[in-house]
Amino acid sequence: RTRALCFRRYGSYSPCAGVDAPDLRAYFTTPIFYVNAAPHIGHLYSALLADALCRHRRLRVPGSASTRFSTGTDEHGLKIQQAAASAGLAPIELCDQVSAQFQQLFREAGISSTDFIRTTEARHRLAVQHFWGVLEARGLLYKGLYEGWYCASDECFLPEGKVVWQLGPTGDSCPVSLESGHPVSWTKEENYIFRLSQFQEPLQRWLRNHPQAITPEPFRQAVLQWLEEELPDLSVSRRSSHLHWGIPVPGDDSQTIYVWLDALVNYLTIIGYPDAEFKSWWPSTSHIIGKDILKFHAIYWPALLLGAGLRPPHRIYVHSHWTVSGQKMSKSLGNVVDPRTCLDRYTVDGFRYFLLRQGVPNWDCDYYDEKVVKLLDSELADALGGLLNRCTASRINPSGIYPTFCTACFPSEPGITRPSTRAQAEDYALVSAVATLPKQVEDYYDNFQIYKALEAVSICVRQTNGFVQRHAPWKLNWESPADAPWLGTVLHVALECLRVFGTLLQPVTPSLADKLLSRLGVSATERSLGELYFLPRFYGHPSPFEGRKLGPETGLLFPRLDQSRAWLVKAHRT
Repeated sequence: RTRALCFRRYGSYSPCAGVDAPDLRAYFTTPIFYVNAAPHIGHLYSALLADALCRHRRLRVPGSASTRFSTGTDEHGLKIQQAAASAGLAPIELCDQVSAQFQQLFREAGISSTDFIRTTEARHRLAVQHFWGVLEARGLLYKGLYEGWYCASDECFLPEGKVVWQLGPTGDSCPVSLESGHPVSWTKEENYIFRLSQFQEPLQRWLRNHPQAITPEPFRQAVLQWLEEELPDLSVSRRSSHLHWGIPVPGDDSQTIYVWLDALVNYLTIIGYPDAEFKSWWPSTSHIIGKDILKFHAIYWPALLLGAGLRPPHRIYVHSHWTVSGQKMSKSLGNVVDPRTCLDRYTVDGFRYFLLRQGVPNWDCDYYDEKVVKLLDSELADALGGLLNRCTASRINPSGIYPTFCTACFPSEPGITRPSTRAQAEDYALVSAVATLPKQVEDYYDNFQIYKALEAVSICVRQTNGFVQRHAPWKLNWESPADAPWLGTVLHVALECLRVFGTLLQPVTPSLADKLLSRLGVSATERSLGELYFLPRFYGHPSPFEGRKLGPETGLLFPRLDQSRAWLVKAHRT
């Protein structure tokens, strides 16, 4: 019975289970990033979350045609207009400079996007103006006098309940946004207005009928709470005399389309809107966003889509922010963390691992250098790298092959006592843990809990190190008929565990995982989740790896960071 249970665990894992789009297509997006300032680690974190989700799905559903992943830059609006003027640049010159910084950062960080969009592109202008025309044709836009609080920093209007009065630097009482703390001013102008109030009930119905539409759950509850309040109509344009850097309203050059409507349509532009091809990708879409733009993506955007006759996105994954040593990142405090410096200091894979291992979407996470060093040295250099080094070193594995698994030493039925049996109860617990790890990791990815997926892998790495330490293969002798079968079995099990870890780490640390799998002799065609048949010999099946030559030795998997930093950077650039 135990053997049958183990086999079901081994054989029942289907990496395509839970993929619910009928044609298996998936479309992942980051926010498009505002180009009024250089990128920081919060921008990189958004991109890494999307990248890991996308890479994991590619492991589940191989074939580049079934998955798209977009990112880009948001380049219109009053802040860009003002920042360019302050820098003595034309707005497009500022956009070119900062957009290039984002593109360079994402290249260096290994972001595997298939599309990079800039909202200043002609294709986007066409999509936005067409989308506007659809809303207008459906009677959802009207021109009226819009009066209310406006936050220039956030480029949004605010209801009275979202404005508070605080003492300013001169001692006067000033109105500020309750959510961001940025100054607001009373604005009165004629704009085009979207009939947002008509969509209160449809939005509530959408969220109640699709409980996974917004993840994590606290953010869905926050949106439902907002929808219990009055939902006023929304201004969707500004006077061109006030805001000229943007997309003109079709047929009315006196008005410029509101930057947030313009920006949100990028998700449609990417997939070919308004041409018919976009329908093959929409709405099988997963937006990855920061909590500061939740209202725009979870209320305004779905309402606009419904207004245009389209369905809301499939999933909205929401993450929180990064603080630095307990303080909010800000230029005035001088504590903005440059992500390119971190990639250089801790290596690309190291910093990717840190952000995704430590970042918890539900709440803000704190960054400081000592935390990075401690985590990476412990989990990548010592635990994972040390395990690989132990099991492939020429002293313990002189033949340099994937050793043979001995079923007499490690029978599939625990509790069997024969003279040849060497496996202990803890060893069966290890096999069970690693056998179920891929499904566990998949579930965590589906629930936007990449940090838990990495924690689960880390726990199994520690268990595997305990297994090797417990049986001390360095004390066994290949020349001994009594030792050799068990020595080979211990190494075989450890290498099989490492193969699983390497496969599952590919979405987070692609280069490190490639190095690990190459050292084990795992070919490029054997690295998808569909090929991840863990320890087949234990279940009575042949192993394609048994007896195979290991890959070449290429040095430490991940050098410790508390060694010379200059040497570390040099080692990872060669």
